[in-house]
Amino acid sequence: MAVDAAHATEAVSHGFDLVPIVVMLGAAVAAVPLFKRLGLGSVLGYLAAGLAIGPFGLGLFTDPQAIIHVAELGVVMFLFVIGLEMQPSRLWSMRGEIFGLGLAQVVACIGLLTCVGLALGYPTAESFVAGTGFVLTSTAIVMQMLEERRAMTLPKGRRIVAILLLEDLAIVPLLALVVFLAPGGEDATLADRLTSIAIGLASIAALVVAGRYLLDPMFRILGKARAREVMTAAALFVVLGAALAMQLGGLSMAMGAFLAGVLLSESSFRHQLEADIEPFRGILLGLFFLGVGMALDLHVIVANWHLIALAVVSYMVLKMLGIYAIARLFRVSNREGIERAVLMAQGGEFAFVLYAAATVVGIIDAEANAILTATIIVSMALTPILIILHDRLMPKAQPSMDGIDEVDSLSASVLLVGFGRFGQIVSQPLLAHSCSISIIESDPDMIREARDFGFKVYYGDGTRLDILHAAGASEAQLIVVAANDPESVVKTVELIKAEFPLVPVLARARDREHAVELVHAGVDWQIRETFESALALGEQALKLMDVEDEERARVIEEIRRNDGARFAEELTGGIYAGRNFIHGNAPYTGKPIPPKGAS
Repeated sequence: MAVDAAHATEAVSHGFDLVPIVVMLGAAVAAVPLFKRLGLGSVLGYLAAGLAIGPFGLGLFTDPQAIIHVAELGVVMFLFVIGLEMQPSRLWSMRGEIFGLGLAQVVACIGLLTCVGLALGYPTAESFVAGTGFVLTSTAIVMQMLEERRAMTLPKGRRIVAILLLEDLAIVPLLALVVFLAPGGEDATLADRLTSIAIGLASIAALVVAGRYLLDPMFRILGKARAREVMTAAALFVVLGAALAMQLGGLSMAMGAFLAGVLLSESSFRHQLEADIEPFRGILLGLFFLGVGMALDLHVIVANWHLIALAVVSYMVLKMLGIYAIARLFRVSNREGIERAVLMAQGGEFAFVLYAAATVVGIIDAEANAILTATIIVSMALTPILIILHDRLMPKAQPSMDGIDEVDSLSASVLLVGFGRFGQIVSQPLLAHSCSISIIESDPDMIREARDFGFKVYYGDGTRLDILHAAGASEAQLIVVAANDPESVVKTVELIKAEFPLVPVLARARDREHAVELVHAGVDWQIRETFESALALGEQALKLMDVEDEERARVIEEIRRNDGARFAEELTGGIYAGRNFIHGNAPYTGKPIPPKGAS
């Protein structure tokens, strides 16, 4: 039974009809987690769910455009949240990457992708809108990929985020440009154009003045009322009011919401506003993607599959070439340029907004919108596949060894394996006590950083026996294993205890499970990297709660004792029963811990 959009919003004799709402939410709940688990992202999940329940799927909805019009508020709120993150100070600190690298990439890719439509014989305005929509990368997909690859905080990740910020900013002037390029726009008189511009500028000026002098005092007054629902209502009022003001001024609602966000970005209520808007933004943006999926005309796609395939290949290849060329122009390495090109090769969510706006003003028709929307969706679906191919086919990066000395016949009383954040702290009391230390590390960048601070660190992998011999493990009085990788720590300990059983080994454990593995590997003493610091913080918290010194010491000691007892229970064989497990392991007594299974 089809659910018409009008029927979905009217009251029926038995009350409000919840069937369409339940259907949409159910489709999203079923599809989105599945697609995220497959590594395809939530956006594709929403699109697939909309396609499944729409007129070209199960036919449960017959008028998806009505849902899209309501759900466009999700895009408005999305831009408001983006504006909240765009503090003027942050924009200024990233100005080089955002407005240099980001703008260069956007302009270059727009020029390249516009040529695709022109080459196929389409008008300039239509070619420009089609290509520009594809230039706007999927923020949702790329940010998810960066997070999964743990590259968000790396320099290459920050550069990609800067480009995404510029593209998010670009949607506002692009939506205004779509109106200007609309049929009949060039026939308008100069007076009409000047009037429209004046009205638009006046609307922006009024919004800026209101935001600067009225919004923060208003939220301060409402905050004193301590009514959470009123603050939420005020947040929605600001977003929708700013969007309406821009719409009345002949500009886009998105621009109004973005400006409101920027004006409130340095307000003391910024985090509260973001928390209040987030649920509405997420739900409405999800509904928007559902509506886009419903509106995907499969008949048009089947009839124009050759054109869609050509557009996907042409747009993705040219966009990758443009991204790579700009990356190299800005002196980025070949490897990073290729990775960025693959990550950002797809079209994004804002293309749907741009194409919808272009359809409303008559630049493209409904059929062209369906073809372009399908092109974007296919490119988004191909992105995870391209990433997998990139990771498998791209040769592994070989670290530069310039200025790095490899291990060769070292001799010291202490051998320290690993010189990261943990190993650096371990070395300080040893050096303060004038102990001689040999330090080996497998990360060349870490070695260079240590050299800048006056440390002599040698390149070497502690899991290799020849490296341990060259580092002087057989002559050391003590070996400390403080590497970052838990697996390599266990392997190093096993190797040392097998080849140099008389040398005591102290090791860094990631967690309780890792600590158990180290004990079984024969380590003489280990400590979980967060255990002592967490106890210190807990003790300080008790102090601030006015707990007496003796009581604090008793509580902390009891926690140590209970933790040690639980740790002992996890060790098999019972050979450690009765020992003092202060740190989850017997303290070093000058004799190695008996191997597993000993009596």
